[in-house]
Amino acid sequence: MAFRLIPRDIKFFDLFTADGDNLATAAERLAELVDHYDRLDQRIAEIQGLEKRGDEIDREINSRLEDAFVTPFDREDIHELVSRLDDVVDGIQSIAEAFVIYGVKEPTPEARRLAAILDGQGSELAAALRKFDGMKDLEGHFAAVHQLEKEADGLSRAAMARLFHDELAVIEVIKWRDLYTYLEDTIDAAEDAAEAMERMYHKAN
Repeated sequence: MAFRLIPRDIKFFDLFTADGDNLATAAERLAELVDHYDRLDQRIAEIQGLEKRGDEIDREINSRLEDAFVTPFDREDIHELVSRLDDVVDGIQSIAEAFVIYGVKEPTPEARRLAAILDGQGSELAAALRKFDGMKDLEGHFAAVHQLEKEADGLSRAAMARLFHDELAVIEVIKWRDLYTYLEDTIDAAEDAAEAMERMYHKAN
């Protein structure tokens, strides 16, 4: 029976886990911000700190890639995964800041649900990355990320349609159209991260 042994570089896997946990925390903080909608400056500062921490982890992974003779996965695959995870955290920061920049008084129910969907995806990505060392039992996490993205698709379309049927002021339509787009794009980015992990998973099994 043919099989592939994954080189065990514990530091790489620790960094993958740290990157996933940092992303999940950022997504959780965004969901809390949108759900409670108070102490915005403090909440956004915390998310900004998590984005900086994610950049530090990414730099450490990339530095280790340059120095390592053997890596647990193809270097290009690791680069892509790190980039996709970074896209999610960057998107989370942009969404949080946009709520203040756009002067949002109160998030809509759709915005709260989209933030909760992103929070759920973050938890699934982090759980999968914690299992990356053994490359077992990951399919359920990938499926959950994809299912959440499908829910977000339908919710985003309905939310956009409602904007143009509720006779809102033009500035409110533009504001919420952009915010829904930022949320949907970041949810899509989380799915892209899951797909990058899936490709690595299939190569390893």
